[in-house]
Amino acid sequence: MTDVTPQPSDTPDAPHPSSGARVLAVANQKGGVGKTTTVASLGAALAQRGRHVLLVDLDPQASLTFSLGIDPEELDVSVREVLLGEKEASDAIVVTDEAVHLLPSTIELAEAEETLATRTGREQRLRVALEPVAGDYDWIIIDCPPSLGVLTAAALTAASDLLIPLQCETLAHRGVGQLLDTVHDVRTFTNPTLRILGVLPTAYDGRTKHARAVLEAITSSYGLAVVEPAIPRTVRFAEAPAYGQSILRTAASHRGAQAYRDVADTLLAS
Repeated sequence: MTDVTPQPSDTPDAPHPSSGARVLAVANQKGGVGKTTTVASLGAALAQRGRHVLLVDLDPQASLTFSLGIDPEELDVSVREVLLGEKEASDAIVVTDEAVHLLPSTIELAEAEETLATRTGREQRLRVALEPVAGDYDWIIIDCPPSLGVLTAAALTAASDLLIPLQCETLAHRGVGQLLDTVHDVRTFTNPTLRILGVLPTAYDGRTKHARAVLEAITSSYGLAVVEPAIPRTVRFAEAPAYGQSILRTAASHRGAQAYRDVADTLLAS
């Protein structure tokens, strides 16, 4: 079985060795698990805690960019140009309404991924691109694409920590195993210090036996911790992107918003 034992941190909020920020990759190659919602909501929650936060949209679908009120079609510079070495990260970063900075994405990133596959140092390009701005932030959170290609490998190479959002359903078991195989390769070849924080249950209903059983099976099979609290199922998460804001702004008192605040506090204490 793949070794997925989390690696301990010497101090709280330990920075990535090559930056001044703690870099968190949020990844799961299965789509529709609340990955983008988690990135946007944690970013807003950490900003509310007084942290300087940069979110990186590494998904060609640009869902995070759209969710934070930025029209991808109106962007002249995005993460695509940064990864290809045509622009600096500082040239592409925009400020959102919730005091969170964003390195946005566009659909052109899909074509760039194919180009990157033939480039030297492709897994290191995001890490290198973020180094000049990392000192400006306490946290950098990367929204990975729902795949295990070059972009996800680059995100895991740049990251100090990995969080796996997970809907507790049958197919989740297979997806986690595939992701951990990729983590094993990244640790072996490009980022030996990558730490797995654990799985974050999303759209979770603890009243159902199936959800509890899947979560227990995954944690016992792979030795992964469960990041708490679980994120409840609610339509408020689907509504928030229409306003270009996170649930922490559109439904600040909702239990889903509070759950992400609590997860942010958990991360700050880890």
